[in-house]
Amino acid sequence: MLKIDWRAPAAYKHTRTIPAAGFAWEYLRRNDDYREDFQLLVRAKRPDATELEAFARRWGLRFPARSRRRA
Repeated sequence: MLKIDWRAPAAYKHTRTIPAAGFAWEYLRRNDDYREDFQLLVRAKRPDATELEAFARRWGLRFPARSRRRA
């Protein structure tokens, strides 16, 4: 665990440069319910599209489309 004094503004100076999505991720990845749901997906090995969509919807996740790499 980090040894940061949560009452000291200097300890959080770096957060000024984190984009909104990065800040949201830092918050979300510390959420016990999120981590439990994520582990359920990991254990499934190959979750189907319905499971992935439900997970993304529950946690407000969005995955922008990326162009595919050509082989």
